[in-house]
Amino acid sequence: MIFGVCPAYLPSVNYMSWVINQRKLYFITSGHYQKQTYRNRAEIYGPNGKLKLIIPITKNKDLNHQKDIETTVDNNFLWQRNHWRSLQMSYRASPYFEFYEDAFYPFYNNKILSLMELNISLIKVILKLLKFEILIEEKKFNEINEKKDLINTKNTATTLNLKYNQVFNNKHGFLNNLSVIDLLFNLGPKSLDYLKKI
Repeated sequence: MIFGVCPAYLPSVNYMSWVINQRKLYFITSGHYQKQTYRNRAEIYGPNGKLKLIIPITKNKDLNHQKDIETTVDNNFLWQRNHWRSLQMSYRASPYFEFYEDAFYPFYNNKILSLMELNISLIKVILKLLKFEILIEEKKFNEINEKKDLINTKNTATTLNLKYNQVFNNKHGFLNNLSVIDLLFNLGPKSLDYLKKI
């Protein structure tokens, strides 16, 4: 059985671990947008613990019947500036932030319209930083099975990942299954090996 996944915003460690265990990455691009998913949100480790980054979505008449591919970002909010400041505040002291920040900066400095395009572009950048090559193909919703648990914010059945050193470990302990950028900024080149182990 072949599975695909909806592109997520700065996807979680478990999401990316699943991705690197696939022979080919299938993005489902014709599904319906669903609220309360990782399509437009990510979790990072801030100075006060878990910090949620949420991209505001343009509210159409019926958001639940809107296609993922049609979902646009509401740029009336200063979300890019806020997200970038949060990333800096959270990871400036991490070992590898300065090595990777230039790869992420354009996403928070250039105008973004399509949520789907943003997510796919970010995942491609993350795969490049991980030095992991995989063929990527877009599929329609009815052509493939969807791995829904990877983008469901209500999915609490994630297993405890192997611990690694996080910036604010001393304050709040290890936080499990955050955005993969937490892994990248803290483990750098060792991130891919970590993802292969879980």
